[in-house]
Amino acid sequence: MNQPPFPHASSLFRGRHFDRTVIIICVRWYVTYKLSYRDLVDMMAERGVDVSHTTILRWFQRYVPEFERRWRHYARPVGTSWRVDETYITVGGRWTYLYRAVDKQGLTVDFWLSEHRDIASAKQFFTRAIRRHGVPERITLDGYPATHAAVAALKEGGVLPSGMKVWTRFC
Repeated sequence: MNQPPFPHASSLFRGRHFDRTVIIICVRWYVTYKLSYRDLVDMMAERGVDVSHTTILRWFQRYVPEFERRWRHYARPVGTSWRVDETYITVGGRWTYLYRAVDKQGLTVDFWLSEHRDIASAKQFFTRAIRRHGVPERITLDGYPATHAAVAALKEGGVLPSGMKVWTRFC
């Protein structure tokens, strides 16, 4: 017997001590805004809900993958013309590289955080984006040589078609 792609909401929250609305709100606020688990504990206490930060952590670990799968199922497809760049940002007090791709309409194709700005990281980013959204018709890159080398390597490996258009945009 085939199982439906998503479990029904009642079975998803079965056995929880809190109402599913509280769980959904906490997970949504944590993902959407830059809040800590303890911030959410305070916010829920203001609303008369007594919850521990470790409980919210467990909710996050349990429900975020499921919510992401459901969201991806209904998300609009991205275009076939990607603009890709990388930048250096701080995440949790540590400097890291953010690889990102957007389509022509500005929809986020994918992003990747990496400690290194090299060919291997760029290849991981492209492989993940292609696995999730398919092969683009053309890619516009910034002038960094590692991303160009990664695209060339993916073309040689057959992941990207050899005749695919690759544009360079210098900023």
